[in-house]
Amino acid sequence: MFSVFGIALALLDQGLKTSVDIKRIREMVPKILVAEDSVNVRKLLCVVLQGAGYEVMEAGDGQEALDNISRFTYDMLITDLNMPRLDGIGLIRKVRKSVRSRFLPIIMLTGEVQNEKQVEAMVAGASEWLAKPFKVDQLLAKVHTALA
Repeated sequence: MFSVFGIALALLDQGLKTSVDIKRIREMVPKILVAEDSVNVRKLLCVVLQGAGYEVMEAGDGQEALDNISRFTYDMLITDLNMPRLDGIGLIRKVRKSVRSRFLPIIMLTGEVQNEKQVEAMVAGASEWLAKPFKVDQLLAKVHTALA
């Protein structure tokens, strides 16, 4: 989708020189923060998203994600529901209260099947909901749609 190579080719097609600053190219790649307490699921998400050309940062729980959002700029947040220190719904509420991240697209990714939790997440400000286990194409479609 958004490989650095693909962006570089697009810039070259626009008449830019091959000495285009790599930093400038990297700034064009969407940055996604993944908040997930399961190391295996977090690593899987990173591999899938990086393979699709996104730049991915990781957080092991909601509080770590909130700290990262206060320090860095992201184009999207993908968060688990059940995490230590700060759960996904609490994280979404705090993100939505911040002027800096109020409009950040957020995908809630969880194994919860309770409709009440889905409604609570959407009311809190989740942009999308994806149940675990998920299919890679479903995840990438939701990411693409939320970033569009």
